[in-house]
Amino acid sequence: MLSRSSFTSLVVGVFAVYVAHTCWVMYGIVYTRPCPAAAGGGAAGCVWPYLARRPKLQLSVYTTTRSNIGAENNIDLVLNVEDFDIESKFERRVNVSVPKKTRNNGTLYAYIFLHHAGILPWHDGKQVHIVSPLTTYMVPKPEEINLLTGESDTQQIEAEKQTNALDEPVSHWRSRLTLNVMVEDFVFDVSSLPADVHRYMKMVQLGKTVHYLPILFIDQLSNRVKDLMVINRSTTELPLTVSYDKISLGKLRFWIHMQDAVYSLQQFGFSEKDADEVKGIFVDTNLYFLALTFFVAAFHLLFDFLAFKNDISFWKKKRNMIGMSTKAVLWRCFSTVVIFLFLLDEQTSLLVLIPAGIGAVIELWKVKKALKMTIKWQGMRPKIQFGTYNDSEKKTEEYDSQAMKYLSYLLYPLCIGGAGYSLLNVKYKSWYSWLINSFVNGVYAFGFLFMLPQLFVNYKMKSVAHLPWKAFTYKAFNTFIDDIFAFIITMPTSHRLACFRDDVVFLVYLYQRWLYPVDKNRVNEYGESYEEKPQKKSS
Repeated sequence: MLSRSSFTSLVVGVFAVYVAHTCWVMYGIVYTRPCPAAAGGGAAGCVWPYLARRPKLQLSVYTTTRSNIGAENNIDLVLNVEDFDIESKFERRVNVSVPKKTRNNGTLYAYIFLHHAGILPWHDGKQVHIVSPLTTYMVPKPEEINLLTGESDTQQIEAEKQTNALDEPVSHWRSRLTLNVMVEDFVFDVSSLPADVHRYMKMVQLGKTVHYLPILFIDQLSNRVKDLMVINRSTTELPLTVSYDKISLGKLRFWIHMQDAVYSLQQFGFSEKDADEVKGIFVDTNLYFLALTFFVAAFHLLFDFLAFKNDISFWKKKRNMIGMSTKAVLWRCFSTVVIFLFLLDEQTSLLVLIPAGIGAVIELWKVKKALKMTIKWQGMRPKIQFGTYNDSEKKTEEYDSQAMKYLSYLLYPLCIGGAGYSLLNVKYKSWYSWLINSFVNGVYAFGFLFMLPQLFVNYKMKSVAHLPWKAFTYKAFNTFIDDIFAFIITMPTSHRLACFRDDVVFLVYLYQRWLYPVDKNRVNEYGESYEEKPQKKSS
């Protein structure tokens, strides 16, 4: 069996190897080895860029209800950019005619052609094109109403009325189309073509050399859920913003890998909304800050694991509740479960929801340990029994109850008043949504007050030796990391503010740690004191 320190060292070692491997993979994505023969002017084994010939190009965007087209039948031209300059960035807003098939919960596709100027794409042998759906299927967001009056600020979308149930997905319009062309005059080695770029390449033989035509790319990461519009049956035209910008080879390869990663998440069962949260990290963040985010996320994962491990180890070996606030444990469990239900009701990203669910399970287990609960089965009926407290534990419980008595005078009126105010002035999807929101607002706004009983117990006992400081340390690191993620990952505003509230709580605990040095006569976190440990025999 590995000791605790050996296991932690093993985990840290695996983490270091993982970070090093990730850096190596990222370097392999960004850097592409050019064809060595190109430096000497040779053409053998090299693939040359067709854009180096500086052809005169034209950009055409068509729409159709069919995923495959062979001619110019049943298609609509929505954008035509003559004298297309691959170096110039632009953004155009056009109106797209919506066919009846699409209005009846159908699909509409965009065909983007890059071809020689003055020649129709169907007649140009050196044209490149790419297809992108302009529609996607999602479940409409439920309407929010005032629970007392039934009034709503917004009219219920017609598409929701046309469906038999709100859990049926309907067709949504993607209002943005972002195009990129790789503009680097890069010469590829035919023997080591990157697989990610190769599937976007179209090659032609020109004399004795092989050329690859312009690489046209659609940035799917820019298609966000917030830009989606429900398609109504009465809608005949919808707006479409077409934007273009050049892209480097390194960024192109990185973007392809990120799009593949998002697609993989959806294949593993992640919803469109969950995938959208990941897209937001890449699209709305500077690339340098994004690289920092990757490393910060890796450390967050490591500290999360070490915090869970040490917290479970502490409570697993906890023999008594001396110096520990039972009320604080119960409140922490209640608030964690309420926060998890709130995030579930708000359909928050799984990146936030899964850790919150794991934390709720652990807090429930800690309540069982704190109350000394045992469950015995009498046939098919469970019987719950509670253990007894010794004199020292009863003294701790007395301090705990004293702190809660004073807190209740302030806390309960604030929570009840806040719940009543929100019922009168805020709109919700259901009574359950109001109840969960009222609980979670109380947790977020005044939840730090329930940390005070533990601080009060520490003050009365003039000791903090009974607290799980290893787990606290890792949680403190994660709290400051959460401050960074609060600006990156989409989450409710109240959950974002709670991240900064936890900073204050940890600072108070650190102050008490400095104020009350460890007393070796008191019991430690494992229920034993320094002087009780057997002395080693001298050799």
